[in-house]
Amino acid sequence: MIARETLTPPWREVLAVLRRLEARGEIRGGRFVAGYAGEQFALPDAIDALRAARRSGDDADVVTVSSYDPLHVTAGLMPGAPPRPLRRIS
Repeated sequence: MIARETLTPPWREVLAVLRRLEARGEIRGGRFVAGYAGEQFALPDAIDALRAARRSGDDADVVTVSSYDPLHVTAGLMPGAPPRPLRRIS
């Protein structure tokens, strides 16, 4: 996806900003969504929502994510591809 973008800064610069935001407590870093490699960053409210979904006891294995969601990278990689459901965190 980054290869298609023309104005992207180097990843090391983006990561430095994200880590600064994490150090200030504005965002959280970790591994929040199963099946995606690498560091993930989220707002604290998103972490609470993910935990609440996990605790809800809902046995659904699949959660549909909008093709406009930044996490849904297949929409940007494969034009015309239908949205692919993402697996819920266990």
